[in-house]
Amino acid sequence: MKGVAPLFIGIFGTFAFSWAGLVAIPNAQIGHLDPQMDEEGNDAYPAPESGMVERGRRIYAANGCVYCHSQQVRPAYAGTDIDRKWGTRRSAPRDYIFERPAMLGRMRMGPDLANVGKRAPVDDENAPPPGSTQPTTAAQPPPAPAGGTTAPGSATAAEQPAPGGSPAAPPVPAAGQASPAPVTTAPTANVAAAPTTTAITGEGGQNEPLQYSAGWHHRHLYNPRSITADSTMPSFRFLYEKRRVTGEPSAEAVKISGPGAPEAGWEIVPTYDAKCLVAYLMSLDQSHDLKEVKSATPPSPPAPGNAVK
Repeated sequence: MKGVAPLFIGIFGTFAFSWAGLVAIPNAQIGHLDPQMDEEGNDAYPAPESGMVERGRRIYAANGCVYCHSQQVRPAYAGTDIDRKWGTRRSAPRDYIFERPAMLGRMRMGPDLANVGKRAPVDDENAPPPGSTQPTTAAQPPPAPAGGTTAPGSATAAEQPAPGGSPAAPPVPAAGQASPAPVTTAPTANVAAAPTTTAITGEGGQNEPLQYSAGWHHRHLYNPRSITADSTMPSFRFLYEKRRVTGEPSAEAVKISGPGAPEAGWEIVPTYDAKCLVAYLMSLDQSHDLKEVKSATPPSPPAPGNAVK
């Protein structure tokens, strides 16, 4: 009986120290973090998400996405997440202050999604619209200088090869001039014409959305095998509706070609839950610089001629 009290105190002390070290102290250190702001009180990170994104996070959890995807970028000394371009820095507690609970995940049957929203394509104002082409302008030879002479290394119009690859006829000398020496042209390989600039719309052609865009996510959720042939990701077709096209096709219709594509006159459109889930995926971005975390991006090299002090 004399050993009961010390045994009880030892067990209680073990649990007390464990609770203090794993719960109380971490909560005191990082349990009340605020968004980071600049000196002027702007550029708050992270910011509260919209209700649509919050609903998408719940759909993400309800469908078990957290079992196969993580949302935590490990530091360079603990893994190869940064080398895989899953992020430019490690994840920090401040990244999750508005998530209850945080979708950290443990398994990686699929890639990490902590920065999947950062991978979305950026709209380019100068890019042609999807499906259009921009004609290329062939390089024009420089104009001949005054006086009839040609620049060094250039050829006169008479010396240019004729269409079809055959050499042009030698120039006819003017009256009173000696015949010029015959021009010997080395055989040249057939050079294909420069391709026209086409809007990039995905890996499979003009009818496919850009990678990691909203349309790409919808296609991936509806038919993962249309993106990766050997994907083990389940299909979430119950988040989409198949309906007959009446009038103009819907601008939100999922672009699918090949196996799984709807029949002629039918289209696949996302439900509100599917839109919320995609909105949540595109909101995932931990690329913002934090004061407590150093970015793993290497510094840019100094300008030529500037010595590094």
